[in-house]
Amino acid sequence: MSRPYTVRVAEDPADREACFAVRKEVFVVEQGVAEDIEYDAHDAVAVHVLAVRADGVPLGTGRLLHGEAAAAKTGGDPAVGSLGRLAVSREARGLGVGAALVRAIEDAARARGLTAVDLHAQTHALGFYERLGYEAYGPEFPDAGLPHRAMRRSL
Repeated sequence: MSRPYTVRVAEDPADREACFAVRKEVFVVEQGVAEDIEYDAHDAVAVHVLAVRADGVPLGTGRLLHGEAAAAKTGGDPAVGSLGRLAVSREARGLGVGAALVRAIEDAARARGLTAVDLHAQTHALGFYERLGYEAYGPEFPDAGLPHRAMRRSL
């Protein structure tokens, strides 16, 4: 069965703006994250992935940090990337968009020679990531006022 959307690395400015628009819709509008902390210096160096409907409407996004940008989130291991800012628009939830984005980020990590991917999951999303092979570690902690756990998957 073919998917009603495609997932690709966001290469051009229009793709990146689409990524930021989905993040704003999900994190800032829906979850109340302050806009000034949603976007950061890492956006300039991250690998962004984008899911778009056949008619071009953006449905979801996520990003991969690697190297120096990921060090603070991964315990400093240069072989570990950091998956973050995974967001799927309300209308696209339940279509497999989130899982497709995670797999695209893992592919981007493998292409860069990384051996594992870390992430900080909102606690309500732990089951989603566990089904994709991630394992939680460490205590729960707040991030942007929401409870999170660290998770990792070896590639």
